[in-house]
Amino acid sequence: MRPLKVLLLLIAGVYVLPAALSALLWWTGEHPGSWRQADWSSAKILPVPAHDTPAALYILAARTGGMKGAVSQHSWIVLKGDGASPYERWDKVGWGMPIRQNHRPADGLWYSNVPEIVVAVTGERAERLIPQVLDAIASYPFAASGGYHIFPGPNSNTFVAHVMRAVPGIDATLPAAAIGRDYPSEGRLVALDPDRAEFRLSLWGYAGLVVGWDSGFEVNFLGLVAGLDPRRLAIKVPAFGTYALRGT
Repeated sequence: MRPLKVLLLLIAGVYVLPAALSALLWWTGEHPGSWRQADWSSAKILPVPAHDTPAALYILAARTGGMKGAVSQHSWIVLKGDGASPYERWDKVGWGMPIRQNHRPADGLWYSNVPEIVVAVTGERAERLIPQVLDAIASYPFAASGGYHIFPGPNSNTFVAHVMRAVPGIDATLPAAAIGRDYPSEGRLVALDPDRAEFRLSLWGYAGLVVGWDSGFEVNFLGLVAGLDPRRLAIKVPAFGTYALRGT
């Protein structure tokens, strides 16, 4: 029984306590009571698109609504071709046909929460990556009605993480608080990705392990991620996210 007790204590200390603390802090804060009361307008964090601006690829993430926001973020993809004026936004949502294009402003607040820019690529590199991103969006295996499951996935973060893994030139990962990003959308419980220098192990999204150049060392349990990233001198705290002493 001793090993089991140690395991339960580790789970409680590493995952349950941070999630409970984050929920308490979230509950005591001010948040919109429903999606109707939330602000969805532009956060004005992306450059104004114009015909004379270069191609751009962005991935954004923001805390979601309700008590889910205490532990999770929602992520989406923004594209702009070279010489194109408007941005194109792609996300996955939990109603109807789940893959949506331009249903919110490109850098819109999500449930009144300001998004962070996870990936920003512009110019010729973005121009090369955009067709690959569009191909990955088109081939996403859970795009039909009914293809959204809030937990363990496939959800909104599963969709964005799938696209990121499918495009080797996107050398980044979603935030640690993006619950659902580790769901095995490709159908493989064990995966070695040479392009990303990454090894992934998943128990159908309920628990798993990731070791890689961009990810560092992560152990996820019920969607909550704990880990270390020696390259960035960072620690990943369940529900809270990543705290780093230096950037990429």
